[in-house]
Amino acid sequence: MVRDIHWFCLCLFDSRFQPRPVFSHESRNIMTTTLPDLLRRNPVMPVVTIADSARAVPLARALLAGGVSAIEVTLRTPAALEAIRRIAGEVPEMILGAGTVLAPQDGEAAAAAGAGFLVSPGLTGNLARAADEMGAPLLPGVATASEAMQAREWGFSFLKLFPAEAAGGKALLRSLSGPLPDLRFCPTGGIDAIGAPGYLALVNVVCVGGSWIATDAAIAGSDWVHITERAKGASALRTGTV
Repeated sequence: MVRDIHWFCLCLFDSRFQPRPVFSHESRNIMTTTLPDLLRRNPVMPVVTIADSARAVPLARALLAGGVSAIEVTLRTPAALEAIRRIAGEVPEMILGAGTVLAPQDGEAAAAAGAGFLVSPGLTGNLARAADEMGAPLLPGVATASEAMQAREWGFSFLKLFPAEAAGGKALLRSLSGPLPDLRFCPTGGIDAIGAPGYLALVNVVCVGGSWIATDAAIAGSDWVHITERAKGASALRTGTV
């Protein structure tokens, strides 16, 4: 019976082996861009917390001016969904993600607001089962080899390592590349401009997530020039083959 249940679960999630397309905010139709394509497009993905939705559009434009075309807006403030709506409506060229997705209803609300992809700090059974129904592709978080293996069984091959530095950082990712060579990661958590190049040099890292490009203070102070300059530095980084 246990074997039958296991087989059922594998069949249930098998469709997730195929890359899911990201939604276009401009037309709300499916683009040809998939989540893997998106992650490879930007070496650094800014992870931002927006307390005032009026700052969302200027923030997105400042990042684009610096060459960064993707952003993860965390669902940590009451203004987050409205911020996503405004960016989706006014800056359609920005590839827009929603982070801190803890439950299926979070993902559904974010996708309805205009998010083209979803990011979670971990992966629960409920999230895995609902992943294909939330309206946008999911980048789930893992912190251990066992969690990565579980995510892989459920069909996820692109994962967020979180919290990256606390979980083992570059050493952990190097160790995972041997037994799990097909997995690719976006490490996030504790990474700054100095540490990012070391992560991007790893063969199993496609991009890194970081808050140093657009800090809470810079956003609150509408320091768009500073954010654009940091975005320029981040967009110049490249992945390697270490």
